[in-house]
Amino acid sequence: MKKIKSNKKGILSKVFVKFCRFMGYEIIDQNNFSVPTLKKNLNDNLSIPGEKSITVPLGEVKITRPIKSLHVVIKTCTSVNLVTQNKKRIFEKNKSEYTFNTINSLIHSLKHAKEIIQKLVIKITVIDYNSKKEDLEIIKKKLKNSGFDFNFFNLDLNKFSDKIQTLNKNNPEIEKNMKSTMSSIYKSFLIAKESTNDLVYFVEDDYIHEKDSFVEMILTYEKISSIFKKELFLCPVDYPYLYKSAEKSEIFLGHNKHWRSVKESLLTFMTSKKMIEEHWEKLINMSQEEHSPFESPLHEIYEKEICLSPIPSLAIHCTNINSVFGLSPNIDWKKIWNKSKS
Repeated sequence: MKKIKSNKKGILSKVFVKFCRFMGYEIIDQNNFSVPTLKKNLNDNLSIPGEKSITVPLGEVKITRPIKSLHVVIKTCTSVNLVTQNKKRIFEKNKSEYTFNTINSLIHSLKHAKEIIQKLVIKITVIDYNSKKEDLEIIKKKLKNSGFDFNFFNLDLNKFSDKIQTLNKNNPEIEKNMKSTMSSIYKSFLIAKESTNDLVYFVEDDYIHEKDSFVEMILTYEKISSIFKKELFLCPVDYPYLYKSAEKSEIFLGHNKHWRSVKESLLTFMTSKKMIEEHWEKLINMSQEEHSPFESPLHEIYEKEICLSPIPSLAIHCTNINSVFGLSPNIDWKKIWNKSKS
């Protein structure tokens, strides 16, 4: 006599999965490494942007601080190699190539973020000083082909010269470069203050980003901010100089990476419009008066606020290989550089 297999268990399982999905619960089948309620495998991205962050086996974090929009402010200058030194950068290319590759990497990463966080509104603003005409055309073409909303500003130093005080370096060329840099920073903060976007990302034109940089930063911002009910500062780079002291760090689990608390960064960082307004005086002062170190006002802010840096790095800072402010440890610098060429 032929034995008839019952599919009653399968039907009950499907009903149970539907019930859990309706109630907002997630279940894990550890036998086949799947999450039936999400129709995903455990190795997939289980988080739902703006709603919940899921990390196995730590569970779910309800997102109370969803990110709705991002404004990327890029400061470019293809005519100056390094502001305060004559050393060559890693890979020893013309400055324009670092600028182009930075923009390429940002666009690639933003497009990837848009695929994952589909409702995210993205805007790009470029503040340029003294780049060659042919370089400007290449930059604008890249932005136009990106499909993102963008603005372009040619920096007018005359609008800022009477507002900026640089330190005396007994070197007119370096002082001129520093003044243009500070003017660009000044303009970036003004744009951020007037922005209607949720988060602002300030970035200089020698930072090459990984494809998943923005996904990791945005989803980590949502998660950590929701846990601690605080706005944040996020830096995309794991700076080597921050490992030269015994300063204590707190470790956080972000979207797919570990993040550690830091008390210092350079001028490439992500934060919220709210934080810009709250710390406006210190931020704008940093662009008006040159400090030593330059980022001192920013570091004073970090004494009160959470600033996090990823482990390992999400981007490489293309400075001289011997600079402690440059190349992050334990990542393939050349691979990231090659990926950013187109």
